[in-house]
Amino acid sequence: MRALCGAIITAGALIGLGLTALAYGIRYQGFVNLNPTSNQMYGVPSLILILVVLIAGLITGVGIAFLGLMYHHERRYMEQRGAFGSPSEPAVPPM
Repeated sequence: MRALCGAIITAGALIGLGLTALAYGIRYQGFVNLNPTSNQMYGVPSLILILVVLIAGLITGVGIAFLGLMYHHERRYMEQRGAFGSPSEPAVPPM
């Protein structure tokens, strides 16, 4: 379930990043760079904030997905080894 939640968060962040890329494209499609040697970064602060938040969400979602898969595989490994009791007992770890 953790991995599924992480995948959903990641998918939402990727959709948001795609929409942000469209917003940047629409906003600056008519922009003509008068000085090509300039190193200035052009952007609206609100778009930059959205971009940073979505990238943070993407990293968080991928991390949750990988950790969720790790715990899932660890639990299945322990169940096969009998670490949670006999096969007739439910596979619920003791607290």
